[in-house]
Amino acid sequence: MTQTRYERGHEFLAFLPTIGQDLPYSMTLLRDLFDMTSDKSLASMPEMARTLGQDQGLTAKVLAMANSAFYGLQSRVSTLPRALALLGVREIRQLVLVLGVQSICSRRTLPHAFDLHAYWKHQLQVAAVCKELGHLARAAGQPALDIDLLYTTGLLHDLGKLLTALHRPQDWDAMEKLRQDEGLPAFAAEDRYWGLEHGVVGAITLNSWNIPQELTEPVNWHHVPELAKEWQPQATILCLADALCHALEQDEAEPAPPAPHVLACLKRLGLELAPAWALARERFHDERLEEMATLLQ
Repeated sequence: MTQTRYERGHEFLAFLPTIGQDLPYSMTLLRDLFDMTSDKSLASMPEMARTLGQDQGLTAKVLAMANSAFYGLQSRVSTLPRALALLGVREIRQLVLVLGVQSICSRRTLPHAFDLHAYWKHQLQVAAVCKELGHLARAAGQPALDIDLLYTTGLLHDLGKLLTALHRPQDWDAMEKLRQDEGLPAFAAEDRYWGLEHGVVGAITLNSWNIPQELTEPVNWHHVPELAKEWQPQATILCLADALCHALEQDEAEPAPPAPHVLACLKRLGLELAPAWALARERFHDERLEEMATLLQ
């Protein structure tokens, strides 16, 4: 019997935890890496280097990225301990996650209409804007925010879109057509089509990879941050960064009049539009993001 779209959506949710099998490293390594880079960890840098160094293929990819123009290091890095020392353990952690997603992409064919370069460029732009908004929100009196994790949520916020395109290409094509025909945001087209949206898809997948809630919950709720409970500030920053970047993609001089959800995010964070927009515009046009997107596609 033919499945309905909603049945296919539920079947896809049940399938998501198996995607971790396509990662180029074990999920145990990913869990250990997050444990060792948490604020409470007493792990030393040599211990982290040994943990990562168990996978020589991953080590080679990390070093290749560390030596890219994106980081602009003055001398070539040839060892993991040196990369950790120069870039920081959390930057390396972000690289490991991104390289995992890149590897998953290489295993399947994307729909013709899915622009992988544009996908990575948007992830990087939103990540960069999240970081700036996090600093603004701190200055405005928000509780302590982990700026590095905010950046990582930006890098992974649309993971669900990518996974849908990779594993359910016909459904992705149908949702993309609905989005274009009806002039809907992607998440609204997804919800209308099969009753779930890409934030949920990404969060369920990341949770199955042993990623902590500090990252998965903002990804989960980034289109409805008011529902994010204890993770509301992080989800709100991600929602705002995403909205500002989409506005900038349309070459808007300023988001005027701002969409209601943009105003709601600004109010919730205690921010003004002008400084948030100015910072977003500056980071959005950083040429290094284009270079990194090219490396990842």
